[in-house]
Order: sequence, then structure tokens, then C-alpha cells
Amino acid sequence: MKSPNILYIHSHDTGRYIQPYGHAVATPNLQRLAEEGVLFRQNFCVQPTCSPSRAALLTGCYPHENGMTGLAHRGFGLNDYGMHMIHALRKAGYVSALAGVQHIASKQEDKEPWQVIGYDRYLGSYSEAKACEFLVNPPDEPFFLSVGFGDTHREFPPLEESPDDPRYCIPPAPLPDTPETRVDMVRYKASARNLDRKIGTVLDALERGGKAGDTLVICTTDHGIPFPFMKCNLTDHGIGVMLIMRGPEAFKGGLVVDAMVSHLDIFPTICDVAGIEHPGWLRGKSLLPVVRGEQDALHDELFFEISFHAAYEPVRAVRTKRWKYIRRFDDRKTRVFVNCDGGESKSMLLAHGWQGQCLEREMLFDLYFDPNEMDNLVTGPEHAEALNEMRARLERHMHATGDPLLYGAMPVPAGSRLNDPDEISLS
Repeated sequence: MKSPNILYIHSHDTGRYIQPYGHAVATPNLQRLAEEGVLFRQNFCVQPTCSPSRAALLTGCYPHENGMTGLAHRGFGLNDYGMHMIHALRKAGYVSALAGVQHIASKQEDKEPWQVIGYDRYLGSYSEAKACEFLVNPPDEPFFLSVGFGDTHREFPPLEESPDDPRYCIPPAPLPDTPETRVDMVRYKASARNLDRKIGTVLDALERGGKAGDTLVICTTDHGIPFPFMKCNLTDHGIGVMLIMRGPEAFKGGLVVDAMVSHLDIFPTICDVAGIEHPGWLRGKSLLPVVRGEQDALHDELFFEISFHAAYEPVRAVRTKRWKYIRRFDDRKTRVFVNCDGGESKSMLLAHGWQGQCLEREMLFDLYFDPNEMDNLVTGPEHAEALNEMRARLERHMHATGDPLLYGAMPVPAGSRLNDPDEISLS
């Protein structure tokens, strides 16, 4: 059987706030993709910040292992760009191409970012137009095409460009229902419409090029939407992300998978679909057993981290189906507000005393009874057994993966740029 093409479509800051996940966000092209493919209801990123999330997906291991613990445009990078999945695919005869956003490399000496990563072809920064040209006239070899969009990243389109009326909109679950948060959400919805339209254009080009039947489409995003308590937070609001796949094998038919899965599972899945050996550093598992119905579950635990975003913020977490344990590895008593994107929602919370709230060093949440992760159970004696178990899970993981936080504060890479964690905003 011929190796399938791989079309990797990814966006900034979309979380799961799209139509196929039940939200009142009009994304008909993503809805169609879900109805034709496989929707993963419980997929998670590894670090809810831009570059580390993408790097984890594309290398198949944790940011503290691959080196991308912060943002590429602020001087962070992979320890070895040879870990990117395109290099494993190249050995199997794949040609690789990049259109639009990549956000895991910056220019190095005489090399452009796409050359640093190792792509065979760079199609330019206008994602959908150049990607469509490639897909309508595809190469003879199997291809890996990365198409990156920035539409749901702030700044969102102005309110007047949205067809939605904020009076009839509800903000995301962690936020209060106020005029400010409703306006913020309506502006997000406008950006999601733009994203969906562009994705639809790319999928239509794939059809016109005659390769839709033998192309594995992977559509995902880096982390939760850029609102307070979401992006750059290890609650499910920050780490829960869309994942829709469509293509050969069992990735078709409108299947909905409830198994808990991770971005780390995408690389081993691609290896299995393409018929190539799994590199030894991969931390995830192939999705094929749950897609084929051979297993109901893939993982009994998943791990997450934050190290650097705009500022340093060392946090780690472990999630099971029922429990979430989050631990901070610094002595801060207040939030790192500079790691929260600006907007109407952030301004509203700051105006009402957000800076006076204290952080807790450890948090334990019962996801069955507290899905919004608001009731910290760390001090409750009736939850001591669950707390100790989750602490032990996280400690075992940190030792097994050589997490540098075990030995103190993480060093800041030479040449990187960070904000003071006491700053309130980037402006």
C-alpha cells in the first residue's frame, strides 16, 4: 500500500471552541471534516503555550526534553531539529513543505526558519493560497504539508466585523457573563469564522488535486483560547484542544472518540500509518487501537507543563480520567499576569481586584464533580489518598523524563528574552 500523504493543519489559540465540540461558534468546514473523519473529544496539548505545544507534537516528547521550553520568537529553540517528524518521514521518501505559521524556529545566521527546521520547500507566509497551489498540483512523492494559521490569536477582528451580537453571546465557562466578556467572545467568534473559511479553502484544494482519498488530514491547535484562566493554564480550559483526523485506515465515518489522548500520540500514529519505525524518544502511543475500536482507552495518565511564556512560570500537572493535580514550583503568591493575553476580559477582571487573589502551590480537582476546576481539594483529609497518588504519579514522571525542575529553578537559555513576572501586561 502506498504511504498516505499527510496534511497537518494547525491554528493559534483555538482550544475546542469550534462548532464540532458543541460551541455556538460557526465553523461549518470543521464540522464537515469531523462528520467525515474522527473527532477526539478528550485531546490535550502538553504545554498550553505556543512554541512548546507545537514542538511537543512535532517531536513526540516533552518540552523539557526537546528544549523548547519557551517561545521561539523570544530566543528558545529545539535542542535538535532532527527530531522533527519530517526527518523520520524523509527516510520513507516523503517530501516536506511549509505554508504559513510554524513558530518553532527563528532565523539562524544564514538560514531561514524553514531551513533550520529542515523543510524541503517553503511556500510562503500566506497559508491558504500557497497551500492550495501545492495541493492542486501535488508532487509525485508522498508529502507532508504543514499549513499554519494565526487567525484565532489576538488581536481579534473589531466588533463591527462580526455578524454576531454580543447581547446574545455567552463567554467561556471560566469567565463571568458581563458585557465585556461577551464582546471579547464575539470578537473571538469572528476570528474563528475566518479560520474556518481558510481551512475550507485548503480542504477544497485537496479535493481538486485528487489526493483527498489517500491523505491523512490532521487538524488541531496549540492550546486553549487566549482568555483569562485558559491559555497558559493547566486546567482543562488551557490544555484541552481540538483534534480532528480524516483519511485512510479507520480515520473516517464521523467517529467520536472519548478516550483521553495527547498531542504526543500524533507522531507515533503517523509512524504507523506511514509504515516507518518509531524513533526511540517518542513518549506517546499510536491512536490506531482506539480509532479501530480495539481499545476503549489509551492512557490512564497524562502529564503537562509550563516553564516559560512571556515570563518564567514553572508549573507541572498530571491528569487521570477523574483527577487533576497541579503543582507550582516557585514561591509566587500572585498570578503571572503578563502570561495572560490582554483583552476585554482581562481588563474587566483587573478592574475588579484580580491582582488581590492569591495562588495556591498545590491543587487537586475532582473532574467528575468539578469539571471547571474551581474547588481545590488539597486540604481535605477525605481526599488524602487521591492527593498522595497524584503526587507520586507526577514525581515518577519528572524523574523518568529528567525534568530539570527536580533540581531547582530552570536556567534561562542564553539570548532569550523574558518579561519580569511582576509585570501586568506586555503593553
